[in-house]
Amino acid sequence: MRGGRDTRLLLYLPLAAAAAAPFFLSDYFQHMAVQIAIWSLVYTAWALMGRFRLTSLGHGAFLGVGAYVPTLLWNNYGVTPWLGIPLAMALAIALALIVGYPSSRQKVVGHYFALVTLALGQVVLLVIVAMRDVTGGSLGMTPHTVGHSWYALQLPNKAEFYAVALVAWLAGLVAWRYVERGMIRLALESIAEDEDAAESAGVDVLREKLKITAVSSGLTALGGALYAQYLMYLSPDAMSGVGISLQIVFAAIAGGMYNMLGPTIGAAFTILLTEGLRVLFGTHFVGAANTIYGALLVIFIIFMPRGIVGLAERILARPRVPPAPAAPEPAE
Repeated sequence: MRGGRDTRLLLYLPLAAAAAAPFFLSDYFQHMAVQIAIWSLVYTAWALMGRFRLTSLGHGAFLGVGAYVPTLLWNNYGVTPWLGIPLAMALAIALALIVGYPSSRQKVVGHYFALVTLALGQVVLLVIVAMRDVTGGSLGMTPHTVGHSWYALQLPNKAEFYAVALVAWLAGLVAWRYVERGMIRLALESIAEDEDAAESAGVDVLREKLKITAVSSGLTALGGALYAQYLMYLSPDAMSGVGISLQIVFAAIAGGMYNMLGPTIGAAFTILLTEGLRVLFGTHFVGAANTIYGALLVIFIIFMPRGIVGLAERILARPRVPPAPAAPEPAE
């Protein structure tokens, strides 16, 4: 037992050091750290479903709901985001259940479920664009600025906002641990293998699928709300739709959606890659990020289906072959 605790301590200490490091860095690195923390939450939320073969291509819908609802409540009614964010999470969960319930009842799985969620993401995007008098349409919108205010969740000090994002990221990890350590994981794994067999064994397939869908959509909405509050600008393409949904899928797969820290590694990898490409190409190759994203996604799916973390685990678990004994010297 003590050896196991020591091993976990060796794993968690570097993680804690990495999480605390941005507080002592410049604004630029704090800016990167805030984005990594927020997107780590979103990617973790998606992986909660994706790891059990509930492939969603519509998480951009929940991200958009989380981003726009608190901002609209703040701009129009002066409702603090601390109340608007839980309402947005509840609305995202309701939207997920409205789509998830009939899909689960009708046993819509695999590619068909992915297409349903893809359509959901596009519907939310079109609604945001169509309601341009309220949402600003394709031009986007900005929350009413009041300066530094915890009530309005407007924190120009990046260290303060990083602390908020860090707590949200930890909440995503807690949700992962809850699923990993509970009976829900065994139920969802059996459902992923064979729904009919799981149901015959006494698993409430509908309840378990809706439960994980609700958790995933709610956390995604939380990430969308924090991202909008941090950027102080909302754009339909950046907050919802197919493009952002595919970005979520790629990052979770790249990092490793079967490991608790895989989505976090994916967030760090993709955000640092995007920033590196921006510095490298500037305005000379505007589509560089999307082009390289597509190529890397193909590579990861074919050669690294368990992502960066999965590859590292496989390398570390590879048995070391002892060197062959030296041949004895011939007797004279």
